[in-house]
Amino acid sequence: MDPFTADRYTARRKVFTIFGAQFHLWDERGQLVAFVQQRAFKLKEDIRVYADESATRELLLIQARSIVDFSAAYDVVDAQTGSRLGMLRRRGVSSLVRDTWEILGAGGEPIGALREDSMGLALVRRLLGNLVPQRFGVEVHGQPVGTLRQRFNPFVHTFDVDFSNDHARLLPRALGLAAAILLLAIEGRQG
Repeated sequence: MDPFTADRYTARRKVFTIFGAQFHLWDERGQLVAFVQQRAFKLKEDIRVYADESATRELLLIQARSIVDFSAAYDVVDAQTGSRLGMLRRRGVSSLVRDTWEILGAGGEPIGALREDSMGLALVRRLLGNLVPQRFGVEVHGQPVGTLRQRFNPFVHTFDVDFSNDHARLLPRALGLAAAILLLAIEGRQG
């Protein structure tokens, strides 16, 4: 079964881990579709997405292009074929106030964006931390295709991921879920 076919997912950061971070992805029926490990003590971000908690079958690799980068770029790679599915690049200066990510296709061409819902709420979040949940809109070729909504819980980072407006399937689901995973990984370090 392809874990990247559903329209709605829940992505949740595991609360207690000793080294690194772990995340679970469930589909809209509540079935576990992926288990994620973020390795600790790595100079370059290295996130592995597996089919389940046994971590025997890798699905995706999410790897930073450089060690320190204000406008961080992450390659999303199909672990089975080794082919690059696309890239997610954080917009440096603009992300200080309002988180903004560029979505790039397999050839490196810009295809879309992921943006925090509003500048006003983004500023409030910067001041109050986890007390105001984040919400991101996802667009591809100017068309809104989805949302990522953080649930209110100051201790457990969870995103509800909804691509049900993407009827034409403009956004590869694996790339959209990689974006949710990156948001959880980064929010976990900041929050």
